Amino acid sequence: MNRSNIWIRIGIVGVLIVTAAVLGQIRRWQSKPLVNIEVDHPAASKPSVRGRSFDETQPEVLVRFKEGTALDQIKKIAGRLNDRLEDEIESVKGLVAVDDLDNADPAAVAAEYRKMPEVLYAEPVFTIELDDPGTSRTYRDLVKREPADEIPNDPQFAEQWALNNLGQDGGKARADIDALKAWMKTKGSPEVVVAVLDTGVDYSHRDLATNMWMRPESVPQYIDDELGVFNDLQGFDATNNVSDPMDDNGHGTHCAGIVGAEGNNNEGIAGVNWNVQIMPLKFLGRGGFGTTKDAIEAINYAIDRKQKGVNVRVISASWGSTTYSKALEDAIRAAGEQGILFVAAAGNASTDNDKRPHYPSNYDLPNVISVAALDRTDSLASFSNFGAKTVHVAAPGREIVSTWLNDAYREASGTSMATPHVSGIAALVIAAEPNITVEKLRERILRSVDKIDSLNGKVLNGGRLNAAKALSR
Repeated sequence: MNRSNIWIRIGIVGVLIVTAAVLGQIRRWQSKPLVNIEVDHPAASKPSVRGRSFDETQPEVLVRFKEGTALDQIKKIAGRLNDRLEDEIESVKGLVAVDDLDNADPAAVAAEYRKMPEVLYAEPVFTIELDDPGTSRTYRDLVKREPADEIPNDPQFAEQWALNNLGQDGGKARADIDALKAWMKTKGSPEVVVAVLDTGVDYSHRDLATNMWMRPESVPQYIDDELGVFNDLQGFDATNNVSDPMDDNGHGTHCAGIVGAEGNNNEGIAGVNWNVQIMPLKFLGRGGFGTTKDAIEAINYAIDRKQKGVNVRVISASWGSTTYSKALEDAIRAAGEQGILFVAAAGNASTDNDKRPHYPSNYDLPNVISVAALDRTDSLASFSNFGAKTVHVAAPGREIVSTWLNDAYREASGTSMATPHVSGIAALVIAAEPNITVEKLRERILRSVDKIDSLNGKVLNGGRLNAAKALSR
C-alpha cells in the first residue's frame, strides 16, 4: 500500500472519530433540561429605607401561621405590611422569618402579626451569644429582669457582679448588694463626703474626677500646730506631711472607685454612689505600708474638716494589723463623737478575729463596722477573716473590678474590696436621710442584710449587706 492511500485512510478514520464525538455530545445536551437565561429587568419601585447596620440585616420577627395557611398567602400578608419573607422554617410547619422593610420596632411588628386570625404566635428575634468558659448564662441574656432605667451605661458594669449579680461568670443570681433597686430611691449625693483612708487616690482619674472632694473656698486651709499650714485643696497626705494625696500604689484608687466612680457617664464602671464626694486621706506609701501615727494624723485631719463645716460622714479603712493601738482606738472614737462612721476591713488571713484580733476592725466602738468578704456565689471568700462576735457583716470582695492608676481599671480581691461596698451603702443611706445619726446609721446597716446559712457562726448578723433594704427602713 502506497503512502498516499495510508494518509487517506487515516483521514477517514479521524473524520469518523470526530463525527462520533460530536454526535455523542449532542445526545448529552439533549438529555439535559434547557436552562432559560433571561435579561434582568429593573426592579419594581420600592419604598426607600434607611441604611441598615450589620445586625439589622437579619430577619426581625418570627411568625408561625396556622395550619392550612399557604405560602403564597403568607407572602401576600407580609407584602401588605411592607414586609419581606426571608425564610421558611421547614422543621416547624407554618414558621417563617420576616424582615420588616419599614424598620419599625420588632416588638410592635410582632404584636401586629399576633392580631391576625391566621397567626398562632409572633415574636421578635433576639441575640444569642456564645457563653464564656465556665459561664452558665450571659449578662445580656439575664439583664432583662432588672429595671432598665437603673442600669447605668458604663461599659464595664456587666462585670460588676457585686452590684447586680445575674449569675454571669459562674456566679449565683442575686448574690449582690441589690444596687439597682437601691438606686430607684437614690444614687447618692454630692453633699455627702466619704474619706478613703488608704494609699491616696488618683483624683485625676476620668471616672473619679467629677466625684472627688475639693476644699471649698469657705473652708480655711488645714493648720497643724506642729506641721504647719497645708493648702489642702485635694485632701491630705500624712506620709509626707503634704497636701497632695495622689496615689502611687493603686489600692486606694481601687477602693475609691467602689465607693463612688461616676455612674452612667459611659465610662468604665459605676460606683455604689453615682454622685458623692471622695476625700483622699493618704497614710500608706507606695509599698502599702504606713504607721499608726500617720493613720491618726489623717483621721485627725478628717475630724478637723468636719468641725470646719465639711460633711465628712464616713471613713473607709481597707487595712489593718494584729497589733493593738490605744491611740488609734481613741482617734477612731473621736471621729465617732463627731458623727463619722468608721468602716474597717476584717483582714485576709482566713483566721477567727474572735480569737486572734485584727485592728482597727476589732475595736469595740459604737461607730466601727467590721467587714468580711464574699465571692460571687455568696460564699465566704477563702482568704477572709471571720468572727461570730467581732466581724459584723459581709459584703462582696472577690474579683471586684474598679478604678486603677492612670485611667486604668483592674480586678482585685480582699476584705479591702468588701469594705468600700459597705462605706458606699452608708453614703447612700445618708444621701436619703441626711440627718441620720452615726448610731442609727450603724444599726441600720447591720440590720439590712440577706441572711446566708453559711455565715451563721462566722459573722455577727449572719448576712450579706443589702443596699435596697438599708434604704427601705
